[in-house]
Amino acid sequence: MSQPDTDDPEDTLPPLSRHAVRVFGERGVAPEGELRDDTLAAEVPVALVFNGVSHAVMMATPQDLEAFALGFALSEGILDTASDCRGIDVRTVDASDAGLPDGMPGIEVQLEISTRSFERLKDRRRSLAGRTGCGVCGVESFAGLDLSPQPVPPRDWIERIDLPTVLRAFAAMPPRQVFNAEAGAIHAAAWATVDGELTDLMEDVGRHNALDKLLGRLAQAGRLQEPGFVLMSSRGSHELVRKCARLGIAAMATISAPTAMGVRMAELCGLRFWGLCRAPRGVLYADGLAAPLSSASTASATASMP
Repeated sequence: MSQPDTDDPEDTLPPLSRHAVRVFGERGVAPEGELRDDTLAAEVPVALVFNGVSHAVMMATPQDLEAFALGFALSEGILDTASDCRGIDVRTVDASDAGLPDGMPGIEVQLEISTRSFERLKDRRRSLAGRTGCGVCGVESFAGLDLSPQPVPPRDWIERIDLPTVLRAFAAMPPRQVFNAEAGAIHAAAWATVDGELTDLMEDVGRHNALDKLLGRLAQAGRLQEPGFVLMSSRGSHELVRKCARLGIAAMATISAPTAMGVRMAELCGLRFWGLCRAPRGVLYADGLAAPLSSASTASATASMP
């Protein structure tokens, strides 16, 4: 697969910042509080612009934005392959120029995409407003939700994504979550091999954004077809499942519980879905095989490491 020609500038704004705070209620701290410095995660409006037309503004951590933009374009079906992206350019926009409050600059990510992709985008374009929280923004009807499942091709290795493998990969995540260790409030999306070896991890204040960054990195390296699975430091919701399935990723594991719609989407897509993965326990909500798990078999799929 040919790769997009991307600029690789230094990230335009820092992902973390220091702020003076006053701490109360801690042992040994005077009642009037103690002044300290605290590290906070950056949350910046990032405009994704396709062939000069602004399509979405997402609140994101200003790091790995080329990967984020490419992953978003692929996982949202704007592009079919990474080669449909001809170039990516990232630039900071002053708060005054962006019409934002003082001290709140924005970032614009310009993507040049193929004519075919752009024509399709114009046909279905609607207003979007991205947030780090959850919701369906800019949708005027049920039909606008576009919840049609994306079937994942069967993988002969899928049953290797078992509980020991999943927990091995999760155990390797904390040391690589460097931003979250400093600031908290930051999600991670990671990629692991079928043996549970963690190879990539991306961080963002938004769980969807972290996943898009990961998918974009894999796409840039031509690795989307590698055997392996996605790990998320969040709950498992339907849009995360669908993003993975759209790009042919056959398995996902989350540290928190899934939603009912997330499980159903995994069943319809044929995606193997582990949730509540906190050692020594994990729950297999969808096995990624031909038939969905029944209620009884779902209950029996709760497993613990010996």
